[in-house]
Amino acid sequence: MSMNIGFVLFPNLTQLDFTGPLQVLHRLPGSAVHILAATRDAVPSDCNLGLVPTHSFAESPQLDLICVPGGGGVLGAMQDQAVLDFVSRQAPGARYVTSVCTGAFVLGRAGLLQNRRATTHWAYTDLLPLVGATYEPARVVRDGHVITAGGVTSGIDFALTLVAEIAGPDVAQSIQLSIEYDPAPPFAAGHPDRAPEAAKRLVAPRFETARANYRKVLEG
Repeated sequence: MSMNIGFVLFPNLTQLDFTGPLQVLHRLPGSAVHILAATRDAVPSDCNLGLVPTHSFAESPQLDLICVPGGGGVLGAMQDQAVLDFVSRQAPGARYVTSVCTGAFVLGRAGLLQNRRATTHWAYTDLLPLVGATYEPARVVRDGHVITAGGVTSGIDFALTLVAEIAGPDVAQSIQLSIEYDPAPPFAAGHPDRAPEAAKRLVAPRFETARANYRKVLEG
């Protein structure tokens, strides 16, 4: 088994959207991981961690799996023709077209979510119809060869799910064990259905502004 796996980078992405599934998928037997951006220059993440591509878009081989992370930089990526053209060009030949968090909107702007079920970060789910998708409330949603994951940490779930399909559940579980992915969060605050009102009030202003900016781009 040989599989070309590619992650699309752009400035101000959320690094865990990328590095979470990367830690899982690079352990898939036979995989070759490609970290891709418009150039080979380091790409800043939203926490000031510089990420170094292995290939430019022009140098990329045909990918079997393409993954688009999310983050604050999605607003720019949705308007970056180089990013959209690369995703659109790779998608027809890919076995899996995937996203984590708000990376779903890059897929959507590339025309890849029309009439598909999808998910994204909980704060943006009502915007999915603006890219032709129907929201499905789950951490990982598959519709044909398109797989979308919810917010940030959902990328690990998506990657393990995919490894189980490709290499079998034993391999997926061995990877889960090797990275000690055994969540036991200190608070039941990871989703608005469970989070206390005080926590929701603290994050609401930031997401309201971001959602308004997304809507302008998606409706414009």
